[in-house]
Amino acid sequence: MNNPLIRQSSCRLPTEYGIFTLYGFEDTRNGQEHVALVMGDITGEVPVLSRIHSECLTGDALFSKKCDCGPQLQAAMQAVQAEQRGIIVYLRQEGRGIGLLNKIRAYALQDTGMDTVEANLALQLPVDARDFSIAKHIYDLLGVQSVKLLTNNPEKVQTLRDCGITVAERIALHVGRNPENQGYLDTKANKLKHMM
Repeated sequence: MNNPLIRQSSCRLPTEYGIFTLYGFEDTRNGQEHVALVMGDITGEVPVLSRIHSECLTGDALFSKKCDCGPQLQAAMQAVQAEQRGIIVYLRQEGRGIGLLNKIRAYALQDTGMDTVEANLALQLPVDARDFSIAKHIYDLLGVQSVKLLTNNPEKVQTLRDCGITVAERIALHVGRNPENQGYLDTKANKLKHMM
């Protein structure tokens, strides 16, 4: 299968968690843009620390306590910094793939007592519309063969394995629990089978 992604550009990205190289990719199927933050040499057979992180404007940039996304991204960046080698694949799949405005609608329903799964279904949207196979295409373009995956989501592990990426290890990422997101995290564990 041909890779539907095109590597567009890269730059040096100094952050609180060290200096990364930021790579930009465009999906030729839909024009969607994704990025990868890379530190060190990630090529070769030695498993590389990695996180596949789906965009979460509310959690990553606005510091929402409704989810654990922001803390997970920060913890992943810290973990890569500690190893001085790793890749964070940042996929532009807001709200588990339903988009920002639908995510806000789902949040409003959650404010009435629905959980995250019930809210998506009430809006006649998929519970999870993300495509983690995009990460495999990014790994291919950057020479990644084997990963130690920072995730609580078994679907990410299975998708990568199904795509031919070796997942040498799954590393739990339990951060960011607070009184505002306890129900959300419990729903991820009970209904979405996340390993919390």
